[in-house]
Amino acid sequence: MQVTPLAIPDVMLIEPKVFGDARGFFFESFNQRAFNEATGTDFQFVQDNHSRSARGVLRGLHYQIQQPQGKLVRVGSGAVFDVAVDLRRSSPTFGRWVGEVLSAENQRQLWVPPGFAHGFLVLSETADFLYKTTDYYAPAHERCLVWNDPKIGIEWPVAGMVPALSAKDVAGLSIGASELFP
Repeated sequence: MQVTPLAIPDVMLIEPKVFGDARGFFFESFNQRAFNEATGTDFQFVQDNHSRSARGVLRGLHYQIQQPQGKLVRVGSGAVFDVAVDLRRSSPTFGRWVGEVLSAENQRQLWVPPGFAHGFLVLSETADFLYKTTDYYAPAHERCLVWNDPKIGIEWPVAGMVPALSAKDVAGLSIGASELFP
């Protein structure tokens, strides 16, 4: 796999080796040893999740203030614009964001470490979004950063559409009003 640190170096774009021919393709979507060696981390994953969403659905920006989750995310079908926001006050990149298009076609994955809010916008008709987490879902500790906080300034590719949000995501807080990491 090829691993590329992004503008926030703790967030990494992962491009697995894909073997394809006229019959289709094969790639190893996850290998713990290879992941740890390539990223220089030692995280273990405890949970796999799968969501399906329609075009224009925006999920996030979610994080857990206790039991923070690192996420290894990818798209099984369709395409999304995937975003990570650094919520670690002690970080030199605090309050900054990075975003990448992940799709079934490009097979890219994104490593979002603990201490970040995470979200995505569906660009295709539908998208199957798959991700591994380093800690279990803990609803009592889940928090939501508002998707369009002007202090963060995420450049979502909404092209005039109004994203479809859950009630939880509509109620997201600004970075100034949110619980953050040390």
